[in-house]
Amino acid sequence: MFCHTGQVVQKIAVTLDQRTVADLDRWVKQGKYPNRSRALQSAVNILTEREKRTRLVRELAKIDPKEEKQLAEQGLGDRAWPAY
Repeated sequence: MFCHTGQVVQKIAVTLDQRTVADLDRWVKQGKYPNRSRALQSAVNILTEREKRTRLVRELAKIDPKEEKQLAEQGLGDRAWPAY
C-alpha cells in the first residue's frame, strides 16, 4: 500500500482512550490534520525527532571538553599544515 507521497505505508490497529480519540477528532475538525492517521503519524514523527535529540544530548554529555581541546590543538604550529 502507498500513501499520497508514494511512500510504502502499513495499516495497524491502535487502541486509544476516549480523550485521545476526542483530541484526534478535534484536530481533524479544526483542519490541523486531514484525518486521524495523519495526526497519529505526526505525533510519532515528533516523538522520533525528540528521541534523536535526546540521544544526541546524552552522547554530547559524554564528551570531555579538556580532551576535545587537546585533540583540536594537536598539530597547531606543525609545519605539515599548509599556511592560510
